[in-house]
Amino acid sequence: MARDRRLSLVRRAIRRDGGTDIDGARIADAMEKLRHRGRATLHDRLHRVRMAWGLAVQAGLAAGLSWWAAHNLLGNPEPVFAPISAVGTLAASVGQRLRRTVELIVGVAIGVAVGDFLIYLVGTGAWQLGLVVTGSIVLTIFAGASVSIVIQAAATAVLIVTLSPKTANLEIPRFVDAFVGGGIALLVTSVLLPLNPLRVINRAARPALDLLAAQLDDTADALRQRDRDRAQQALDRLRNNQEELSTFTEAIEGAKETAVLSPARWHRRDELTHYADAADPIDRAMRNAGTLIRRAVTLIEDEEPVPEPMPDAAAHLAESVRLLKHEFAVGEEPEKARERALRAVSEAGRAYAEGVGFSGSVVIAQVRTTASDLLVASGISQEEANRLVRESFGDQDTPSGQAEPATAPKPPTAPPVG
Repeated sequence: MARDRRLSLVRRAIRRDGGTDIDGARIADAMEKLRHRGRATLHDRLHRVRMAWGLAVQAGLAAGLSWWAAHNLLGNPEPVFAPISAVGTLAASVGQRLRRTVELIVGVAIGVAVGDFLIYLVGTGAWQLGLVVTGSIVLTIFAGASVSIVIQAAATAVLIVTLSPKTANLEIPRFVDAFVGGGIALLVTSVLLPLNPLRVINRAARPALDLLAAQLDDTADALRQRDRDRAQQALDRLRNNQEELSTFTEAIEGAKETAVLSPARWHRRDELTHYADAADPIDRAMRNAGTLIRRAVTLIEDEEPVPEPMPDAAAHLAESVRLLKHEFAVGEEPEKARERALRAVSEAGRAYAEGVGFSGSVVIAQVRTTASDLLVASGISQEEANRLVRESFGDQDTPSGQAEPATAPKPPTAPPVG
C-alpha cells in the first residue's frame, strides 16, 4: 500500500509538470529494471558463495584442527597463532600455499630473532616497538624477502615486544604455532579435503572463455550490420578481462599444486596438462582478438568493404572457443574446436580474396593469429598450428582493389588489449 501511494504521488507530480501517461510507463519500466537488477545481484552473490564454499570449509577445518593439535598435542594453553597461521595460509592465492607456508615460518623466525635481540638491547616501550618494527622490515627487505615475509616478520616483532613482558617464553610457542598452522592447512588442502582440480579449473575457465566467445560473436554481428557502437562495446568488454584471466591462471596453479601434494589427485596429472599448457595461448588469443575487434571498429568507421565471409570467420572463432571449453570440461580431445578454428581461417581467406581495405587486412590477419592461438591451446605445437593455418587460408591472389601483394595479411605481433 505504501509503495503504491508513493508511485501515485510521483505520477501526480509528473502530470503537474506537463507529463503524460508515457511517464507512468517509464516509471513502471524503471521499477521493473530495479527488480531485475536485485534478482541479478542475488544470483551473483549466490554464485560467489558457491565458488568460495570449498575454501570456507577447508579454512574452518584447518583452523579447528590446528588449534586442537597445538593445544592437545603440544600443550600450548592458548594456541591463538596456530589457527591464524592456518587461515593465513589458505588465504593465499590458490597455487601459492606451499610457498606461503614457508614464507610464514621464515617471517616468524626473523621477527622472533629481531624482536628478542632489540628487546635485550633497548627494553620495551613505545619507541622501542617502533624501532623493532623498523628493524625487522629493513632487515627482511635487505635480504630480498617477499612481501609476505616482511609482513610476518613485522607482525611477529610487534607481538614479541607487546606480549613478552606479560607472557613468558612466547617465542617458541609463536614459532611452533606458525609451523603447526601452516602444516595443517597444507594437510587439509592436499589430503583431508582436497578439491577436484579439474572442477576448479573448469569453473574458473568458464568466465574467460565465455567472455571471449561472446565478444567475437558480437563483433561478427557488428560487421554484418556495420554497427560501430556494438563493435566498440565488444572491445570495451574484452579490455576488462584481467579478472577472468587472473582467476583462470590462479586456478591452474592451484590445480598443479593439488595434483603434486594430494595423493588422491595424482591420477589427474595428465588431464591437467591440457589446461596448464593452454593458459598462455588463451591469454594470447584474448589479446589478438582484442586487436581484431579494434580494427573492426576502424573498418566500420572508414566504411571499408566487409566481404560476407569476414563476419562468418569471427563467428567461427567464437564457436571454436566454446567447443574448446566444452571438450576440455568433458576430457575429450578438442578435435571439433580445431576444425572450427581452421574453418574460421578458411572463411578469412575467402574474404581476403573478395577484397578488403587496410583495416580489413588486419582483421583477416588477426583471425589467422587468433586461430593459431586456439590450435596451440588445444594441444598442437606452434609449428604445426602455423602450417595448418597457412593450408586453410590458401594461396590467395592479390584482392581486388589493392595494387600490391605486400598488403597480404601477415599475422602481426598483437599488442595487449587496450
